[in-house]
Amino acid sequence: MGKDIELAILFADVVGSTRLYELMGDIKARDMVAICIEAMRSATEQYHGTVIKTMGDEVMATFPTADQAVNAAAQMQQQISRHSQLKVEGQPVAIRVGCHLGPVVLENRDVFGSTVHTANRMTSQAKAGQIMTTAAVVEKLSPQWRAAVRQIDIANLRGQGGEIALYEVLWQTEDVTSMVPAIALAGKSGPAVRLRLRFQDRDIVLDEHHPSIVIGRAEDNDVVVKGNLISRLHARIEINRHKFVLIDQSTNGTFVQTDDGEEAFVRRDSLQIKGKGFIGLGKLPEQDSPQTIRFVCEET
Repeated sequence: MGKDIELAILFADVVGSTRLYELMGDIKARDMVAICIEAMRSATEQYHGTVIKTMGDEVMATFPTADQAVNAAAQMQQQISRHSQLKVEGQPVAIRVGCHLGPVVLENRDVFGSTVHTANRMTSQAKAGQIMTTAAVVEKLSPQWRAAVRQIDIANLRGQGGEIALYEVLWQTEDVTSMVPAIALAGKSGPAVRLRLRFQDRDIVLDEHHPSIVIGRAEDNDVVVKGNLISRLHARIEINRHKFVLIDQSTNGTFVQTDDGEEAFVRRDSLQIKGKGFIGLGKLPEQDSPQTIRFVCEET
């Protein structure tokens, strides 16, 4: 008889393993994949997870908590990216990781249910070197890990009955250390900062208590802006080391125009917001346009 339980489910696999076999031959490629599998297993056990099964170049594991799953995922990426033996033609071998949290049926040392399928689909959404996850995981993460997560897309997954937000976990040491203290400690180790946004008849404030917002055409964004040039998930603004950073994730980019006359354009990259001005999604901001966002940076 199966037992219902809530777990974090993680899948990790080697990217491009078929090409490894073609380039290196069966024996060398198998040994390289085995090193990756062992690193995945070691990270799982280090963070109190359970390896449910290995399937060729893939590991499936369960964890009691979201933090343990993400810690293990980051450890897998770090170990494999730094391993001296995991290089092919001068390029490092890479893995991709996906995880989801929810109810599963535990039976005969295996797990079943829609949570497992969603976790597996997160892996298929990930690129080499990425950790992809869902809102269900993000909601259960500690503040430190939650600060190192970015929503990067919205996708339709089979069996979900609608759109699901996709989140990337920033596992690289330099990314995590630059984001986590900045958001968690904003206002404590430097001047307290505040960003005021004015959109149509709404006022939105970013500060240490509300350190990020997401802007785009989809209804579940913090600021919903409609328009043909605006992506569903267009941009994100967050506090980073007492500065405000706009991270564009769109097709058409984001324009920033300050009251001093400076203009900047960013697409699939980041840009610091300073002073006062206007933000235009997909086109230059027009002060009287209902799609334009007004911003004012303040020190408190």
